[in-house]
Amino acid sequence: MWDATENQDQLSVCQEEADRYRLMAEQSTDMISRHTATLDWTYIDVNPAVEKILGYHPEEIIGTRGYDLFHPDDADNLKKRADSVKYREGMYTNTYRYRHKKGHYIWLETTSRTIREEDGTPLEVICVSRDVTEREMAQQAIRRLARVVEASSDMIMFCNHNTMRLTYMNESAYHTLGTEKEKPIALYLPQIFSEDNFNTLVQDALSHAAAHGTWYGSIPVQVPENHERIAEIREVIAHRNRTENMQVEYYSIIGRDITLKRRAEEQAKRQQLEMAHMSRLLSVGEMATGLAHEINQPLGAILNYCRGTLRRLEEGHTQENFEQITHSMQLITRQAKRAAEIVKRMRSFVKRTEYQRIEFSVNESCTDIAGFLHQEAMDHDITFEFDLDPSDPKLLADKIQIEQVLLNLMRNAIEAYNESEHTERPVRICSKFKSGYIYITVSDEASGITVEELGTLFEPFTTSKSSGLGMGLAISQTIIETHGGQLWAESDGKTGTQFHFKVPVRAN
Repeated sequence: MWDATENQDQLSVCQEEADRYRLMAEQSTDMISRHTATLDWTYIDVNPAVEKILGYHPEEIIGTRGYDLFHPDDADNLKKRADSVKYREGMYTNTYRYRHKKGHYIWLETTSRTIREEDGTPLEVICVSRDVTEREMAQQAIRRLARVVEASSDMIMFCNHNTMRLTYMNESAYHTLGTEKEKPIALYLPQIFSEDNFNTLVQDALSHAAAHGTWYGSIPVQVPENHERIAEIREVIAHRNRTENMQVEYYSIIGRDITLKRRAEEQAKRQQLEMAHMSRLLSVGEMATGLAHEINQPLGAILNYCRGTLRRLEEGHTQENFEQITHSMQLITRQAKRAAEIVKRMRSFVKRTEYQRIEFSVNESCTDIAGFLHQEAMDHDITFEFDLDPSDPKLLADKIQIEQVLLNLMRNAIEAYNESEHTERPVRICSKFKSGYIYITVSDEASGITVEELGTLFEPFTTSKSSGLGMGLAISQTIIETHGGQLWAESDGKTGTQFHFKVPVRAN
């Protein structure tokens, strides 16, 4: 009797535990299911969570082949032991796509165990599954972002805030810095900059990013000398540890290999220099008659002085003749210097040069170019009038190119009077220093330029002359813009034209 009561009590306890387990299963937000141990994984039983996760009522899915609901690409994960399957102590955890009742797929993470007879024969499979769609979507987004970062042509690096060690570099960063991803070496931020740049520019950039979140700018990167690359850092982003007093944890450093860009810029600059040189040659060619006349004047004077000197020598060596001969030699020397200066100025103007930044007086260049055009101005009854800044501002730029612009503008002003009947023909040259820029204005009082002509004035091959290529103003505009300035024209179409340009005192 006692044994029967004890057995009854044990059965009651077992039933209570079974009820508790059943209650736990029914209340669980995870889907708990039983399946046949056959390859089709038919549902034997499932808790109510199946409705929230898969959209089925339990009675709808019981008897359904579980295998049929797998995404075709994930159905055989367990057989193939795919990377998504992990095994530990008799349990498999698999992450896969599974079809919802509405037809779309969701991501499930399932831990399963096979229940076996004492002889090892499988009876059924118990599974606990949870919806991990949001997690998988987030991880996919991270993986996609990682692929974009890795494939980016920009250099992308992560740098530890405390140690300054580069904890990650993408393929572009490895390539630009001359290292190999397959043979990584420990790199620290100071190693990829010159000492001066790191102690000043880089430290300032990191401090600014730490204070404001992001820094933008341009800092040259120091790459191996034999690597023949040119790179610079463009952006620094500070990332904070949101769980520990918002301290900066690491920086994202974004840079760019600008080798091709720099080569293209150098090629464009060479082409610009060639075009500018060609323009100067054309200008001098157009001025050939005037220049020949201007050189003939001192040469003619030298010839006359020489003839007079010879006559004095033939007359004998008197004191008076000696003084006249001495005076003639001084005049010859002066005229020879004048002719030599004209030739020197012309040779300097037309020679092929590299871009050379030097400091020079803008006022002197204005008067020098006016002197260069002296004969042409006389031939057209032109008078030069100057209103130059008394502070005599100095400009750091390519002197020959700036003077080329001055020459083009002054010659245009001279030629503007070709169709004019004005008896007074002034060309005014003004200079002014203001707010870090030097302003130059060349103006005339001829018939002016129409609104339509102003619209196409700086286009290549646009000209109203019977000769010339129409490249002078286009090249002049390119020269000024290359120096970081602007060139523009103003005219009322009736009483004259003003050409203005401005360049920073320390031009690009």
